[in-house]
Amino acid sequence: MWEITADTAADYLRRMQRIPAEGAVAILPLAWGVSNCVLRVEPELAPPFVLKQSRSRLRTVDPWFSRLDRIFREAEVLRWLSARLPPGVVPQPLFEDRENFVLAMEAIRPDHVVWKQLLLEGQVDLELARQLGDLLGTIHAESAAIRDELAGWRDREVFEELRIEPFYRRLITRHPEVAPALERLIAETFDCAICLVHADFSPKNILIHPDGFSLVDFETAHLGDPAFDLGFFLSHLLLKAVYHHPDSGPLLNVARAALEGWRQRVRGTELTAPELSARGAAHTAACLLARIDGASPVDYLVNDEPRKEFVRQHAISRLRVEPRESPERETEELAGALTRVEFPPRSAG
Repeated sequence: MWEITADTAADYLRRMQRIPAEGAVAILPLAWGVSNCVLRVEPELAPPFVLKQSRSRLRTVDPWFSRLDRIFREAEVLRWLSARLPPGVVPQPLFEDRENFVLAMEAIRPDHVVWKQLLLEGQVDLELARQLGDLLGTIHAESAAIRDELAGWRDREVFEELRIEPFYRRLITRHPEVAPALERLIAETFDCAICLVHADFSPKNILIHPDGFSLVDFETAHLGDPAFDLGFFLSHLLLKAVYHHPDSGPLLNVARAALEGWRQRVRGTELTAPELSARGAAHTAACLLARIDGASPVDYLVNDEPRKEFVRQHAISRLRVEPRESPERETEELAGALTRVEFPPRSAG
């Protein structure tokens, strides 16, 4: 495999006749997660695009591996969604190189901002949060209606490699006190194949720009349990509320608005089933714990031991609760817990 980097991408693209042989080309690394090489390519004589190549070893301290051909699932899902969502909401695939595990796709506007950055800065837009909840609900509801046509996406090996093993199975080793709850949740999740699941629907994969927003990074997408998306997405919003505490109220409202947008979109469908909501609650608690003690802890809390310990103890306590109710209940439980805790000031460094 030709391993592409910012230094070698121009040579690769010229040899593959994907950019003009003449003219300058700018190659800009993009910070899209830890699992791929992602580059913005700006040829002088052609439109810009994004080049993405899978990596088998992810860039984390803990060992973490995944199969390279996951990038072709991403291409399939992007093509499917591009035909069903407004232009620009997901990038359109341009070409694939199956020998080198490369996907090229249209570039998002260069003046975008990653939603994660805005949330960490305390910039809150509740209407945007509702729209993103609606987007997730649209993906779930539209794919659920035709799930028999998506049977080819039932393979969840990459989901196991990138989510279940590094998040939940490692927690079972590190926190045996919640092993029964996590083992049951894993079994329930793999027993469910309702709709298309993004499995990485988080603020780091949502790009905000003057035309609206774009959703990226579909390599873990599969036909599965939408409750995972709910818990995963909500856990990221709640972790940012913890980060901002004692000024957590606006971020908690972001979580509430996102859930409201999802609920409104899926109203009247099977996605409102109580057992799905209960799994969404469990995934919320499990993902909170995983982003503290799993293979890929969130970067903005990694050196904040008081907040990490708060999340750890709160998530463990919630994983022990029976019966579970809903992601909305998990939001209010965390909001209540935050009113009873005080964190020391962060150091200036």
